[in-house]
Amino acid sequence: MSMAATARPVLSLPWRRYLLAPVVLAIALMAGTAIGETVIPVDTILKVMANHLWNAGYPVDRIDAGIIWNYRLSRSIVAACVGTGLALAGVVLQALLRNPLADPFLMGISAGASTGAVSVTVAGLGAGALTLSGGAFAGAMLAFGMVVVLAHLAGPGGRGGVLQASGAIILAGIAGAQLFNALTAFIIARSASAEQARGIMFWLLGNLSGVRWDDVRLAIPAALAGLAICLWHRRALDAFTFGADSAASMGIAVRPVRGMLIATMALVTAVMVSMVGAIGFVGLVIPHAMRFIVGSRHTRLVPACALAGAVFMIGSDVVSRTLIAGQALPIGVITSLIGAPALALILIRGARLT
Repeated sequence: MSMAATARPVLSLPWRRYLLAPVVLAIALMAGTAIGETVIPVDTILKVMANHLWNAGYPVDRIDAGIIWNYRLSRSIVAACVGTGLALAGVVLQALLRNPLADPFLMGISAGASTGAVSVTVAGLGAGALTLSGGAFAGAMLAFGMVVVLAHLAGPGGRGGVLQASGAIILAGIAGAQLFNALTAFIIARSASAEQARGIMFWLLGNLSGVRWDDVRLAIPAALAGLAICLWHRRALDAFTFGADSAASMGIAVRPVRGMLIATMALVTAVMVSMVGAIGFVGLVIPHAMRFIVGSRHTRLVPACALAGAVFMIGSDVVSRTLIAGQALPIGVITSLIGAPALALILIRGARLT
């Protein structure tokens, strides 16, 4: 057998799949921009993008240009970033905590963001210096800090074993979420008018209608940073799925790496939630679905979840804008309607395979 016959191709099959990811993402973004109450041709979208990016000067209807550039395109990009960030957070938490039900909202980040947003818009916290997104971000990070401190204090001397640490974080997250949810309800009941309460409740279920290019400039770096850190630590995530002892035996600094990964994913989640509100099931369902397709190795799982989360969120946003004529539903409603049955099927299939 010749060396040419035995040599591996320059681009193996996995890398070919990775090169297809940008194509799939571009198609999803085009679909999210084109589909709505008014369907816009793809060539019109490309002309508008060329006009704004390179001053191409193509003749385009002003209304179509405004819908594309000021509304749909920025909305689709933020949706993709949010899906990527939440899916990656789910992958990391499920690996580190060794809990298949762990998701980005496990640590009370969503509840804290909700309290921060309500405090700014209803209670007037910050005296106008904070925006809704700024208040949500501050609340998310406050909740995360409280959960970390509570989990640390819950262990014996803050030095519990792996399972003890995982259980402490889960219980601390549940306690934190309930506390901040109660604070949110109290602030709304005490200070909000009927119109304010309606707007806040819509935001709490996930809302992409208010995102603009300023949000894109924040969402893209957050999503890319989360993806880069997950890929850099993909072997550590593989080791953590077998426990901290396994990770330590491979020379991984367990405490610093675990703390850095959890803090990074909490920060990414806080950024996303501060822009679009609470969106459930993405970080829970996407990692499980991708494990059935690409396996449990994080070399493949991390990029697969990043892409699948982005496509899933774009698709959910399209459905939320088109399901009811003349009305946009909260995107969290769509993700829950899709995610709950999908999770049930995944759990049933997983039970049959074990």
